[in-house]
Amino acid sequence: MKIHEYQAKAILKKYGVAVPRGEMAESRDEAEAAAKKLFDAGASGVVVKAQIHAGGRGKGGGVKIAKSLEEAADLATKILGMTLVTHQTGPEGRVVRRLLIEETLPIEKELYLGIVIDRGEAKPVFMASQAGGMEIEEVAAENPEAILKEYITPGMGLEAFQARKLAFRLGLKPPQINQAVQFMTGLYTAFQQTDSSLMEINPFVTCTEGRLFALDAKINFDDNALSRHPELKELRDVTEEDPLEVEASKYSLNYIKLDGNVGCMVNGAGLAMATMDIIKYAGGMPANFLDVGGGANAEQVTHAFEILLSDQNVKAVLINIFGGILRVDTLARGVVEAANKTRIQLPVVLRLEGTNVEQGREILKESGLNFIVAETMKDAAEKVVAAARS
Repeated sequence: MKIHEYQAKAILKKYGVAVPRGEMAESRDEAEAAAKKLFDAGASGVVVKAQIHAGGRGKGGGVKIAKSLEEAADLATKILGMTLVTHQTGPEGRVVRRLLIEETLPIEKELYLGIVIDRGEAKPVFMASQAGGMEIEEVAAENPEAILKEYITPGMGLEAFQARKLAFRLGLKPPQINQAVQFMTGLYTAFQQTDSSLMEINPFVTCTEGRLFALDAKINFDDNALSRHPELKELRDVTEEDPLEVEASKYSLNYIKLDGNVGCMVNGAGLAMATMDIIKYAGGMPANFLDVGGGANAEQVTHAFEILLSDQNVKAVLINIFGGILRVDTLARGVVEAANKTRIQLPVVLRLEGTNVEQGREILKESGLNFIVAETMKDAAEKVVAAARS
């Protein structure tokens, strides 16, 4: 689960991580009131920042500096409601519904800090770089030596010597070292205690008077751990998510929209990846990743089918099921029910194997619906790609 920058900074502040003063605003009046507080408190300027779940906001025109109250209000009016297009939103962009009004800082250097799980090492890795304010993916591709890493032993946390090592290698001044250690320790504590999958400060800035701040903040949470954090679940902004993905989550379905025209329904992530690969091998393009899971019931299968058909780009559907916990006859009943309910006109190709497969095929046969049954994955992929083209 992703959250907005203003929400991430509120969390970090609780863990002693220094963030600029600021407030979230949803209207011109709220933005003007927030800016007035900052100017009255001595700020020389304010930053008006669009709040969407995507990077590259500055390049897209979603981050502007105002030197006066009137300018801040005018910028808020311009940015609120705009469709912000960045390299992460795709050409359709995102509508800006919230702003962060924040004080400007006397920035000296822009650095980078981040924490992720390194699955190869099976432990968290704390990363730092002097190349802050840039796309860290570009830095990693072009100059991987510029990214400093400290692996964190589970149960030990980020140790002080590791934080000091990173601070010195970032080129911080001696008076800033202890401050940086406290900053990094608070960052890792927040990462651990909120069950984050990603925590990124880009840029992590030093100011001319020596203070350190998280000028930007990005946090992603592990969905599987949200049951332990009801307060974090409240931060979810469904307006920033694909409507079909939101609908799928209501029924515990894993759905991700893609750019193709072949709808895919599978059970199991590995089978989903293999199915998408073989569709592309057959010359087609998947329209989605939809995993109904190993224990899906007929109702979930029906909802999955409805979600697939809600995508106007889908021209044909491939259902590729290996019946283990999810029996094939259960899947077949769900498919028939969904097909009757939605009055589907699109071609549906099925490749079924596993528990109660014969009963499942019999249910499909007796349904009177015009399903296309395939024997193998290759056969299914070729048939569904041909159906989508026709």
